[in-house]
Amino acid sequence: MVSRPTRCLPDTDQPWIGVNFWSAAGGPYMWRRFDEHTVDAELAALAELGLTVTRSFCFWPDFQPEPYRVDETLIGHFRTFLDLHARHGLKTIPTFIIGGMSGRNFDPPWRRGGNLYADGYLLGRQAAYIRTVTAGIADHPAIAGWLISNEMHFYGGSDDPDNIRAWAELMTQAVRAGGGRGPVSLGDGVLGVDLYGEDNGFRLRQLRETVDWIGPHLYGMGDDLIRQHLLIAFKLELANTFGLPVVLEEFGLTSNFASEEHAGDYYRQVLHSALAAGATGFIAWNNTDFDLVGQPPYSHHPFELHFGIMTPDRQPKQAARELAAFARTLREIDLPRCTRADTDTVLVVPEWLDGDTPGVDAGAADVEFEILHQAYVSARLAGLTPLPVREADGIPDAKLVLVPCGKRLNGPTWQRLEQLARDGALVYVSYFSGDTPGQRGPWHPDFDGMFGIRHGLRYGLVDPVETDDVEVRFDRSFGGLNPGDTLRFRAAGSYSGRSRLPFEPAGAVAVATAGGQPALATRATGRGQIVLLGYPVEYFAARTPGVNPDDTVRLYRALAAEAGALPAIDNGGDPRLIVDTLVRDDGARFAIVISEHPGPVTATVGGTPVALPAFGAAVVPVPPAAADR
Repeated sequence: MVSRPTRCLPDTDQPWIGVNFWSAAGGPYMWRRFDEHTVDAELAALAELGLTVTRSFCFWPDFQPEPYRVDETLIGHFRTFLDLHARHGLKTIPTFIIGGMSGRNFDPPWRRGGNLYADGYLLGRQAAYIRTVTAGIADHPAIAGWLISNEMHFYGGSDDPDNIRAWAELMTQAVRAGGGRGPVSLGDGVLGVDLYGEDNGFRLRQLRETVDWIGPHLYGMGDDLIRQHLLIAFKLELANTFGLPVVLEEFGLTSNFASEEHAGDYYRQVLHSALAAGATGFIAWNNTDFDLVGQPPYSHHPFELHFGIMTPDRQPKQAARELAAFARTLREIDLPRCTRADTDTVLVVPEWLDGDTPGVDAGAADVEFEILHQAYVSARLAGLTPLPVREADGIPDAKLVLVPCGKRLNGPTWQRLEQLARDGALVYVSYFSGDTPGQRGPWHPDFDGMFGIRHGLRYGLVDPVETDDVEVRFDRSFGGLNPGDTLRFRAAGSYSGRSRLPFEPAGAVAVATAGGQPALATRATGRGQIVLLGYPVEYFAARTPGVNPDDTVRLYRALAAEAGALPAIDNGGDPRLIVDTLVRDDGARFAIVISEHPGPVTATVGGTPVALPAFGAAVVPVPPAAADR
């Protein structure tokens, strides 16, 4: 079993569930015309929902109007803001370098360009500003934690990772120098190489020594409903690989882009799947809609007017009701005392996605993250609890190791996978030639030997899949699939990617065929086995709109059954449901149950009857006997 910890924030006694906050009276300009009455009413409305925290913003051009002066009047307004939080039982996370907001940059007039990460003058001015503001508010009990910036790479740009690491260290030290206690993070949004493959210099592997939590900002457009629902959960899982508490620091939607009903579906799905992904903080963007159509940044991004969970007159929207219901759930289960159940399934994230790796085609990281995301979705729909693991950190012992579209891993990692199989694991790899012509073929020290085959590739060419669908027919029993059973996959992708591996068994056993040729082979080794699929079915699905659930779900469930890796509490093979388990420190267990079905669903999960509406979700107690089966 592999541990999947739910890491709680240090020095916090309750989960962070709340909103990013700008007052309807001014948005980013709220401090220069501070309206205490309006802010008080807005915070009261949030407290009534049962929320616990806001993320607040010091608008940098206003707070530091001159390079050597911080506006004490605005610090006074912020202290009043903190008093109002305390009045309503809320806490806040101040954010300093704002800078960039809602699609627009707002420079202090004295910056005059300059590199915020490396210019000594600008480093000094930022640090002094943060130290001064912190010193003015650090003693207040309504402080939950501290954030340095807001999506800094959109404002300060990209830079060398060493410069950004030094900047982060200096800014967090400025918080401490100002007397700031409690957890600190950057507010950068984790919008770089670790979750997206685009290297802007913000790298979690370096920055995790500086920050106390990781705070992704996650939005995104898609072409498949279930992938869209699980995009944030997948990114949170990737963030979790760095061993720190993970806070969903920003998520949400504008009413311009979604109806009230579907906005509620989205919030419900994201919140519950984020809980299953190990998040311990959930902060929506944002508290209110605005009637500020003529004011930047809303004048040129008018859809940003409607991201609120409430209207400008503080009427709750469906998103607010979903947040309130979720807050009640977190209180009922006492989340700080819970962690996720261990898993037997891991999903390998290649090291080359971490950056600094030569020989990677442009766009390859985007494709690889899409493949991993799709594999995560399929595993979830199969009833599994897949844990992404970074190749750079080593592959842990697990019963089922998934390597979807495994074109490129480091040589020693392939050897490690073979050893895991000898020790009893089932290692699954699907073939992938790559999305581009760059170095087509397996990057492997002993491809044929590991899989027990003889491949029939031709140099520089692919064996294209020319049919619309690939039918994989089983000739032998495998993980509950019987001879004659057929899995169908819709083919899609580029000329390079929409291809197959021609091979013949040479020690392996062909379990299934496609078009009369071997398609799925398994080689027994030691106490385990290595399974090769000659088609990149995860890539096909990732390139296909509206595909989920496809038959990769049945394949993954069969792999898990063959490996003995099915969770004790799962969806029973019903791909309409996603199921995960939380374990509390007193032994109580709770099933997180999420429906991906557009109609009502009834099921028994862990011995507990569950009835969910369309795209519903619930957290239900599970009898101990069910958890122990």
